[in-house]
Amino acid sequence: MSYAEAISQLNALVPELYTSIGQPRRKFSLDEIRILLAALGDPHRRVPAVLIAGTNGKGSTAASLASILTSSGLRAGLYTSPHLARVNERIRLNRVEIPDERFAALYFRVHDAAQQLVLADRLAQMPSFFEILTVQALLYFSEEQVDLAVLEVGMGGRLDATNIVDPLFSVITDISLDHTEWLGSTIAAITREKAGILRPNGTLVTLPQHPEANQVLGEVATELGVRGVSATPYMPPMGTSTSAPYTVEALGAPIVVDSPLSGAHQHRNLALAIAAAVELATTHNYPISPTAIAEGLRLTKWPGRLERITRNGVEWILDVAHNPAGAWALRAGLNSPSLPDHPRTLIFSCLRDKPIAEMAQILFPVFDRVILVPLLAARAAALDDLTAAAKATGTSFVTAESVSEAFALAPRQQGPGQRNSELIVVSGSVYLVGEARTLLLENSAPKNTNPTEERPPGRLQP
Repeated sequence: MSYAEAISQLNALVPELYTSIGQPRRKFSLDEIRILLAALGDPHRRVPAVLIAGTNGKGSTAASLASILTSSGLRAGLYTSPHLARVNERIRLNRVEIPDERFAALYFRVHDAAQQLVLADRLAQMPSFFEILTVQALLYFSEEQVDLAVLEVGMGGRLDATNIVDPLFSVITDISLDHTEWLGSTIAAITREKAGILRPNGTLVTLPQHPEANQVLGEVATELGVRGVSATPYMPPMGTSTSAPYTVEALGAPIVVDSPLSGAHQHRNLALAIAAAVELATTHNYPISPTAIAEGLRLTKWPGRLERITRNGVEWILDVAHNPAGAWALRAGLNSPSLPDHPRTLIFSCLRDKPIAEMAQILFPVFDRVILVPLLAARAAALDDLTAAAKATGTSFVTAESVSEAFALAPRQQGPGQRNSELIVVSGSVYLVGEARTLLLENSAPKNTNPTEERPPGRLQP
């Protein structure tokens, strides 16, 4: 069976959050994925792992930690979600996506095993899209004999498919309101779900954050006898530029933190990655050095996070801010002195279960105009809801029927001799940023009347 057939079948599976008829899907146990893994020989029991949960920053933290492991000469698995362009992005070994043929072979093994379990009445239904992918990743990492798998929790923690592993320790990044329909309507409720990745007498790597989150994490840690590891020592000195390198001490030596991930919010994620690497070295005897930490951070690849791309004389910034906390981080990042003081356009869309009006109030007023574009995703917000949110902010806006049309509308005509005179930001949804990034990297962005030399995507430079 081909890779194309695997992708087609995978996309036809029931999504994690909704049933086949569009109703919210609530899971009450990990029994289904446990049964499926048992039928495949329990590969998760042969994969040393670290679990990373949180609302924002868990993907950046996971990618940074996996890169440190790779720079240490270790076989490092990385499992993340969602993806920007190709589903293979979710499963990586030493910074390289799983090959198409291997992806397809693993998919059909997992799918066929699940189908047999359904026919034998051992499973009530086929696993979800996310469950299938999680089992594929665990099989891949087991067969490749990874030294460590860094697993990003998909949503919540307690009932997330990744929580089937027994982690060496757990990392929890910043927690805010998101997925309230499934996780709860308060920071405390959401934190308790995410704290479900903790284990009795285990270890938690984290940073002080929202008071409600701190309180719940402290309560759960005390109940379980969890040892806490703070990443505070690895935060940069006060006043450090959002994109400038800085120095911290780790494993008894100074290391230069020079990451391609931009924005002050990334300092927290990088600190968590360093703290996790130190914990692996000091408590679990992984051969990680200060030099490997510095190199791993520098070589981290995690696109779509304040990612800056120049195409045909137009400056673009791509950021997957998909909730209010992410919108605030993007807004702060746009204050970088490295960005030109030019008119700014936002191409925006989001999913319908997001607080559209709140995100609009945060982002839209800092732009000269907004282009609203509907998504093709099943949970996409209706264009009427997007326009209502835009009207409430008083920001000038137009609508487009597709991302390609939004691209055509975005760059305005340049005057004689003008260059790089506009900044275009794409944000609000991973789906939107993924499609936009593909178009940009295929050189499909509309041409400017004064093209400049193109440069590859990179971070915001001072």
